[in-house]
Amino acid sequence: MLLYFLVALPGLLLGLYAQARVKSAFNKYSQVRTSRNITGAQVARQLLNARGLHSVGVERSQGFLSDHYDPRSKVLRLSPDVYDGTSVAAAGVAAHEMGHALQDAQGYFALQIRSAIVPAAQFGSSLAPWIFIAGLLLNFESLAWVGLILFTAAVFFTLITLPVEFDASKRAKELLVSNNLLYQDEMGGVNKVLNAAALTYVAAAVSAILTLLYYAFLLLGRRN
Repeated sequence: MLLYFLVALPGLLLGLYAQARVKSAFNKYSQVRTSRNITGAQVARQLLNARGLHSVGVERSQGFLSDHYDPRSKVLRLSPDVYDGTSVAAAGVAAHEMGHALQDAQGYFALQIRSAIVPAAQFGSSLAPWIFIAGLLLNFESLAWVGLILFTAAVFFTLITLPVEFDASKRAKELLVSNNLLYQDEMGGVNKVLNAAALTYVAAAVSAILTLLYYAFLLLGRRN
């Protein structure tokens, strides 16, 4: 138990730090209005139209920073603070999600891989640890290996998410300026919000990798 705590602690602390940075950056720059005073929904719609993605919808969703792009429905779902907000933070988040829609339209390889492994990753993150633990408790090594392999799919998902999110943020920053929706001096706030959000994905990847290594150590240690 102590070993697991020591292994999990870095990822946990990084995750808490990342979440705090996201909330701090978003709350700060949600108070800074854009010069053009347009909402996040308008930012998303104008960017989508500028790239010919007229069929991609923009909808309001519930929750705080619940923003996401649904590749199955071809819809950007923006939280109320982003959908209705006229801030630098809202513009940055809306543009980021539009970046995912553009990735989808252009067949961005990393996004295609991530979408393909979603079922395996969801199964791996939810059930794999229980399968692994059951294998250890029952002294059934093959079952433990099944759990470890399934959890690896979840870890791979967190890793492939990194280039997907970094690329979407890069596109967002470029599109906001090139389409004259934000001025260059407003991009500092966008950078801080999106960079803080990116750190949450790094934290998730670190935590998943450390957990996988811990599982592997337990399994290989029993064999020795």
